[in-house]
Amino acid sequence: MSTAVSSEKALVKQYSPLVTAAGIGSMLGSGVIVGLSATITVWQNGLGLTNGQVGIISGALTFAIAIGSLLAGQISKTVGLIKAFNWLNLIYAIGAVLCIFSNSFGLLLTGVIIMGFASGADLPISLTVVSHDAPDESTSASLVSSTQIFWQIGVFISYICSFIVSSMAGATGARIVFAILAAFAFITWLWRTFSAKFKQFHDEGDARQAARKEQGNGKTVSVMSVLFGQEKRKYLGFFFAILIFYVCWNLLANTWGQFQTFTLVKAHATQSFATGAGIVLNVISLITTMIFASVAGGKYRNKAFVIGALVQFVAMIGLAISNSGLWTIVAAIACYNVGNPVAGEAIYKVWTQESFPVETRASLQGFINGFSRICCGLFAFITPFLVLPEHIKTTMFGFAGIVVVSFIAGIVMMRLQKKYHTEEL
Repeated sequence: MSTAVSSEKALVKQYSPLVTAAGIGSMLGSGVIVGLSATITVWQNGLGLTNGQVGIISGALTFAIAIGSLLAGQISKTVGLIKAFNWLNLIYAIGAVLCIFSNSFGLLLTGVIIMGFASGADLPISLTVVSHDAPDESTSASLVSSTQIFWQIGVFISYICSFIVSSMAGATGARIVFAILAAFAFITWLWRTFSAKFKQFHDEGDARQAARKEQGNGKTVSVMSVLFGQEKRKYLGFFFAILIFYVCWNLLANTWGQFQTFTLVKAHATQSFATGAGIVLNVISLITTMIFASVAGGKYRNKAFVIGALVQFVAMIGLAISNSGLWTIVAAIACYNVGNPVAGEAIYKVWTQESFPVETRASLQGFINGFSRICCGLFAFITPFLVLPEHIKTTMFGFAGIVVVSFIAGIVMMRLQKKYHTEEL
């Protein structure tokens, strides 16, 4: 047993550079979301944007990410999985450069849309490359869950950078934040494209996939043949369980991600306190994510999921029955940030990569990501009203119900994995 564990750790270490390169894509995805959210008022003042234009830019980013996710599978089929993985970060960098040099609403909007589209497509494609190159499913689960750490790092870095440059005149501070994102994207493009080690991983992954396809009598695998073929009960069960879980989870995650500072300020916190609290709360989430990544490929991950969902539920109920004061809200968000990484994005990524044939993973995960983003974008229209102090108690009861629905979907998913023998080793 100890030999097997040591072997898995050695494999995870061997493939860690690939995880880092893929994970930076996740970091850039969260970076553009939080970076724009934290600097949008700076852009507004620097470029003289109206409130309507600010809303259009924020909404455009959400829907650009959704469209990129929805088209990820088609992109990987058209230009090739590895080529898409290599070049999407350059497209992201181009969008960031447009934002850096923008002097008008139209140019900033164009840059944000390009960044959103590229980051939306990169996430499912990057995860598919990691699982494609991983030598076995257990190693794949550990590697895929580790990419979530980089999403949290992106949030953390964006908060810190935005806080540091917040006092700069005009749009200078915002331009610096986007310059940092452009630099990360450009370096990652160079690394992914020209790394000899990555090329070796990709070639070995291609060989393993070819061998598996040959064992399967060379049958062509597509989304339609998977979801509506001979094993449709199995794959449709996986698909809808994951879809329901992720949409419900993402409604909460998106709410706190976009409106955490807004909620704290409306509860009479200063802007400095709200931003500083955001940094501390995201450190909590980052630590929890790192802990979960260490058990994602092992026998304890389902237990961790149950605990994480319970903590989220308690946080929502606690806020619903409390006095909705500032420190109560901070404590509730802190509890939520403990449970959220354990029963959230990381386990969703692992489930998706484990449950479907590698040929369909980018398409299916892209669809789930995109559909979820569209739901979150529509929900964001009413979120500011829902998180006001006078409404937050009722809203939290509703959020607690959403946690229950996502938990039930997660339990169904775990039972399906056990039934079809795709659960963790």
